[in-house]
Amino acid sequence: MKKNRVTIGHVFKTIVWPRRNIILVGLVLIVISRLSGLVLPAATKYLMDEVVVKHDLNMLKLILIAVTVSIIIQAITSFLLTKLLSVEAQHLISVLRAKVQKQILRLPVRFFDNTKSGALVSRIMTDVEGVRNLVGTGLVQLVGGLLTSVICLFVLIRISPMMTLYVLVPILIFGLISLKAFAYIRPIFRERGVLNAEVTGRLTETLNGIRVIKGFNAEQQEIATFERGVEKLFINVKKSLTSTSLVTSSATFLLGLASTAIMGIGTYMIIDNELTIGDFISFTLFLGFMIAPIVQMSNIGSQLTEAFAGLDRTEEIMNMDPEDNGVDRTIRVGKIKGDVEFKNVGFSYEEGKDVLHNINFTAPAGSVTALVGSSGSGKTTIAGLAATFLTPKTGTILMDGIDLSKVNLESYRSQLGVVLQDDFLFEGTIRENILFPRPDATEEQLLEAVRSAHVEEFTSRFEAGLNTVIGERGVKLSGGQRQRVAIARAILADPRILILDEATSNLDTESESYIQESLKRLMKGRTTFVIAHRLSTIRQADQILVIENGSIAERGTHDELIEKKGRYYQLYTYQARI
Repeated sequence: MKKNRVTIGHVFKTIVWPRRNIILVGLVLIVISRLSGLVLPAATKYLMDEVVVKHDLNMLKLILIAVTVSIIIQAITSFLLTKLLSVEAQHLISVLRAKVQKQILRLPVRFFDNTKSGALVSRIMTDVEGVRNLVGTGLVQLVGGLLTSVICLFVLIRISPMMTLYVLVPILIFGLISLKAFAYIRPIFRERGVLNAEVTGRLTETLNGIRVIKGFNAEQQEIATFERGVEKLFINVKKSLTSTSLVTSSATFLLGLASTAIMGIGTYMIIDNELTIGDFISFTLFLGFMIAPIVQMSNIGSQLTEAFAGLDRTEEIMNMDPEDNGVDRTIRVGKIKGDVEFKNVGFSYEEGKDVLHNINFTAPAGSVTALVGSSGSGKTTIAGLAATFLTPKTGTILMDGIDLSKVNLESYRSQLGVVLQDDFLFEGTIRENILFPRPDATEEQLLEAVRSAHVEEFTSRFEAGLNTVIGERGVKLSGGQRQRVAIARAILADPRILILDEATSNLDTESESYIQESLKRLMKGRTTFVIAHRLSTIRQADQILVIENGSIAERGTHDELIEKKGRYYQLYTYQARI
């Protein structure tokens, strides 16, 4: 996977500039807030030199009014900053999460085969969170802090150029240390994103496979694996904490030295009447107001570094080519007839390791093509190619005479139905799962699909019927029940192309007899690809392809293949004896 480093220019163009109006308002508010904050140190000189020394009570009233007003202004601007920018930052996070999720769903099936679902959850939910520091108060606080420091610097120079010079040297050293530290920290934050994804991915797998874990008494093994993951995460956090604490400690040390020097120099200057007490106190306060934003900026810098590291990982996802990129797949098809032809098709998951070799066959519209063979022979790969989950490495797949690799996926898959071996169901009710491909289907259409798949045979025993909640992945249903719900879902989709991958593998003999009848009705008039180990279920197929080692070893009807007494005959008679 290509590593991307997000530049400041890219962030400004894509994140900051589109929100320039609200950020500009935030900058105006932060300027008002920081200028109001400088009223207190500025008033101190007059408090000491005019009120205390000359006993000017009228000046005291003016100073108290000015300071009170400045405090009120700071409170109001602080509230408005949080309300405007923090809310916008959270909105941006939600927008980016939706954008990343949309991009991930557009990626090819092979990407998901090689990536843990838990890791992807981390990419969507965690990596984008740092942008709150780009659009939220972090960015404007950085600008506001810089503004405050510059104004204070000019005031300090006006009060005493020599004392200001002593202050600037340690501040410049601190700035160099901070820049080096943040350059070191960014890869650490990036690695943290990877580790977070790994730990989250493993934890998700553990929770999904809890029955297997308990069944093999492997709790301690999983606990140890998780502990190793969080230990790596801890070591990463420790590295970043060490770096940020170095920045903070250097700030404390260097600026502390500067303050100590100012105390000595200032005292000598007061004794020599080169500086008034009011000027000295005012200088000290302005120095504090200049230093505080610099220290704060180091913390904000750490937050911005984390944000850029998260955006680096987000950019990796956004730069991946979606399976339907609009460049290669430009042909939108209307209602398809369903003629499918494989011409010299080859495929490999890894370079140099072919899974399919020179596959040639035609599946006429409305026909049933059965794929049989030993495990790993390439049956599911052929079905995946027909479903456009995979793209041929060599050769061509034609659908109604059109190269399937050029067809817009949405226009094709809207006419595709699948019943997969793992019969994946979503958490929710039976009704919601059946309605998944057609949420706008009528109650009559829903009930017809329910009857056709014999789902009512078991839902009638549930108190809530079709509204029964089935749990994550349909865990509250038996394997056969889950498969019937999956078949009902395919029936309701009313597809032109139908893929049945071991669609009856989890059914008992009685249920299978029901389903075979409903599948026969479902397959009528539709181009169907059936993968089945139980050869008794495909006797009526229009053609049977026997796949061995990625090639078509035999083809024909059931009777023709039995008569040949070849590989199909061996498989069929072997099963018949069991």
